[in-house]
Amino acid sequence: QVQLVESGGGLVQPGGSLRLSCAASGIRFSFYTMAWYRQAPGKQRELVATITSGATTNYADSLKGRVTISRDNAKNTVFLEMNSLKPEDTAVYYCNANWRRPAYDYWGQGTQVTVSS
Repeated sequence: QVQLVESGGGLVQPGGSLRLSCAASGIRFSFYTMAWYRQAPGKQRELVATITSGATTNYADSLKGRVTISRDNAKNTVFLEMNSLKPEDTAVYYCNANWRRPAYDYWGQGTQVTVSS
C-alpha cells in the first residue's frame, strides 16, 4: 500500500520559513519523480516544485528563489524548504509521487500552511 505522509505545516508569520517533509512508503522511492503542489481556498491546485529521480529540480516561476526541493533516497523522504513566506503562500501543500504517468501517480493527504501575522 502506497502512503505519502506530509508534515511540517503550520502557522508562520510573514517573512518566516518552514520546512515540509513527505515520507513515502510502498513505492521504490528512488525511481519516482517527487513533487509538491499547493491549493489555496477557491483556487486550483498548482505545482510548486519537482525533483526527478536524478535530482533535477524545477520550480514554479512565482516561487523561484524562495523554495528549495530536495530528497533523501535513503530515508524515502522529500523536503520543501520555504523562505520569505507571504500571506499568499497560504494553502494546503500536497506531496506527489509519480512514475510513468499516469500509471503510477500518488498523492498525500496534504498539510496546511498558513502565513499570517
